Amino acid sequence: MTARKEVPTVAQSTETDWVSRFADEVIAEAERRAPGKPIVCASGLSPSGPIHLGNLREVMTPHLVADEIRRRGYECVHIVSWDDYDRYRKVPAGIDPSWAEHIGKPLTSVPAPPGSSYPNWAEHFKAPMIKALEEMGIEFHGISQTEKYTSGAYREQILHAMRHREQIDAVLDRYRTKDKDKAGAKKPAKQQQKPVDEAELQAAEGSGAASEDDGSAGSAGYYPYKPYCSVCERDLTTVTSYDDETTEMSYTCACGHGETVLLREHDRGKLVWKVDWPMRWAYEGVVFEPSGVDHSSPGSSYVVGGQIVREVFGGEQPIGPMYAFVGISGMAKMSSSKGGVPTPADALEIMEAPLLRWLYARRRPNQSFKIAFDQEIQRTYDEWDALERKITEGTAQPADAAAYSRATRTAAGELPRTPRPLPYRMLASVVDITTGHDEQTLRILSELDPDNPVKSLDETRPRLDRAERWINTQVPADQRTRVREEPDTELLASLGETERESLRLLLDGLDTHWSLDGLTTLVYGVPKLQAGFAADAKPTPELKVAQRAFFALLYQLLVGRDTGPRLPTLLLAVGADRVRKLLAA
Repeated sequence: MTARKEVPTVAQSTETDWVSRFADEVIAEAERRAPGKPIVCASGLSPSGPIHLGNLREVMTPHLVADEIRRRGYECVHIVSWDDYDRYRKVPAGIDPSWAEHIGKPLTSVPAPPGSSYPNWAEHFKAPMIKALEEMGIEFHGISQTEKYTSGAYREQILHAMRHREQIDAVLDRYRTKDKDKAGAKKPAKQQQKPVDEAELQAAEGSGAASEDDGSAGSAGYYPYKPYCSVCERDLTTVTSYDDETTEMSYTCACGHGETVLLREHDRGKLVWKVDWPMRWAYEGVVFEPSGVDHSSPGSSYVVGGQIVREVFGGEQPIGPMYAFVGISGMAKMSSSKGGVPTPADALEIMEAPLLRWLYARRRPNQSFKIAFDQEIQRTYDEWDALERKITEGTAQPADAAAYSRATRTAAGELPRTPRPLPYRMLASVVDITTGHDEQTLRILSELDPDNPVKSLDETRPRLDRAERWINTQVPADQRTRVREEPDTELLASLGETERESLRLLLDGLDTHWSLDGLTTLVYGVPKLQAGFAADAKPTPELKVAQRAFFALLYQLLVGRDTGPRLPTLLLAVGADRVRKLLAA
């Protein structure tokens, strides 16, 4: 193969980096199959509804491998096949029930949901995914299966499949027998992996095409081609005869229509899924393509496809892993997805693109993981920032460094990032307290580090905007921070001398400790000083109890709850004058 200018690879050890290991295998396999040609990696997405974060793994896995191959100087194309010629299967929740009249039509022939500006159902759901992939720096070549089929691009492959229909039927029949019990009933599908949580069952469905029939033989014989009716546009059709010589095909439809067409001229139909997928492997020369658990059980489209691509189309099955589920924590709070599984666009509203890339890059495809939409997102960001510090210091483990590099840049260059990435949990606390008021937010952020103050909110964007969006869409109203307007005089009057003294010590130290680090030292140090220790003394179990009691008192006096944002951040946000007003006993 002709190598381009070398781009540094991100990991030298394939033992610690799953992406490098797959890249090695794919390059070797491509050299064996088609030396000198561009290497083809592939994904498939069905725009039958919102394309969710589980589906994103279908794209991220080959993207990361293709990007590593490009970094090494090889020409590599990542195909994303839009299965927009699949049939419309069901009317999702929230859509007018009258859309049921379109069941059986290609997704590109179904009107978009009410209020959409897009020309059809498929385009409506493709658009946000395309935008999200662009934001994540994912370079791909999109292929519309509607365009391929209706343009006649697959005509020879279709005619070839019809000529070899008995051979295809024989391959499929091996598995039809295995899938039935002794009484002849179809066995229930074996679950390959338990979903990570109940809410993830929807995401486990994968592509709508995965459950498509295989063109089971009827009274007129087996046919791997399914025409869309020329009258009602639906696929409620049955092929009744076919002539290999003339390509004359007759079909009837449940709507009552029937006709005879020449298949060599007919462009309103498609191969059934278990034949369509291996046909495309051979047609595109795909070397690498992962598959979800819904494609991996015995008799599934991936297993059967491996035999059909070899025996019928003279091609080879791609190499590629089975990928595991992607779970969601805090999904119940999602508002924008109307109860559905969150999409990449939803995730990118509350987290930066490099972080979302990292979540997929750091786990092997067969490892399940969760993406946080709840409070756990703060811990995810803490992990990310800690890794960034290790990268800067040169102390990160090789696999972690590789995942970080894949998250923050592609072969084409660096992804945009926040110039001054302040802790996400701090930003979230600040915008929560200020309700997003820019002047107040800037005042607080500028006081975090007086020696190096934030001079403009732009320094903290886009992370600041993501944190604000998270607060406004994912945190329930009863968990939002509301600072008291007036002192809690009843609570203040009931305090004992020890508690009053702790408040006086805090207030006396405000001016000399007015920074994030200073206030951290102060709030933790007050109970130590009261117990006769130095402010920097290591806390004993007894001191920890006293600290927790002191913190709970401050929260009650400031926000009327036992907990809240980190106290140093909260004090900065409230401001010294207002803190004195609320805490003066």
